[in-house]
Amino acid sequence: MNTLFLSNQLTYLYTGKTFILADSKNLYDMMKLSNFFAFTCICFFLISCGNPTTTSSPADFVDGVATALENGGEVDLTAFEWTREPAAFSIDGPTLKVTTAPHTDLWQRTYYHFRNDNAPVFQIRTKEQYFSFVVKTDFTQSHQRFDQCGIVMYLDSDNWLKGSVEFENEAFQHLGSVATNNGYSDWATTAIPADVKTMWYRFSRRADDYCIECSTDGVNFSQMRICHMYAGADAIRFGVYACSPEESSFTAVFTDMKITECMWKAHDGQQPDQE
Repeated sequence: MNTLFLSNQLTYLYTGKTFILADSKNLYDMMKLSNFFAFTCICFFLISCGNPTTTSSPADFVDGVATALENGGEVDLTAFEWTREPAAFSIDGPTLKVTTAPHTDLWQRTYYHFRNDNAPVFQIRTKEQYFSFVVKTDFTQSHQRFDQCGIVMYLDSDNWLKGSVEFENEAFQHLGSVATNNGYSDWATTAIPADVKTMWYRFSRRADDYCIECSTDGVNFSQMRICHMYAGADAIRFGVYACSPEESSFTAVFTDMKITECMWKAHDGQQPDQE
């Protein structure tokens, strides 16, 4: 059966063995060689080309940080989007509860030589270059090694940043952060008592440099990490995550989210080099 294909201003007739190239002048002759079904498909194609699908414009971008700052720092959870949904979740006003599924994790290559990229993350988008995001996490139910929840900036599988407490055993757990640039993760941790079951985090941005801080009371914050993110210079997504890398599941609770002006102030010592 002869079949017609169109590409821009050129038309191709497939005869069953080869393609014959034709221009619009002999389109009519080619039509006579094809059956009615092919002719109908071409008409539909031409109509579609004349009415291309409208693509989203920059005006469609909703900046979560700008919106929150206009509302006194209040975070609207309905503006967040999932990158992979968890086993279950609920939103009750300013409170988010996330139930993890077993064998969910974020890690890329380093040391372990595996790539895990299936943890659920809940984020908003922004192009704002200077701001801070605060959240309180409650992980009372964590009980299996590596159960974790915390703050995250997930750009893609090879570029992301997170801070959390990871359950280890009944004696201690790991407070730490992971920065992943260009497909390689690093992990910086410190041991804290296992009876700590809540933690506040503050995520701050200064252009393409980032800072994660932690706090046990939501008032006094301590630095966990300063890092540069190669893919984090323009629009980003950030928010919260929870996961259970081993055979486990628990429910993490996120509350007291707010966005403020950047609380990570410019360095007041040695000045930047002149480039």
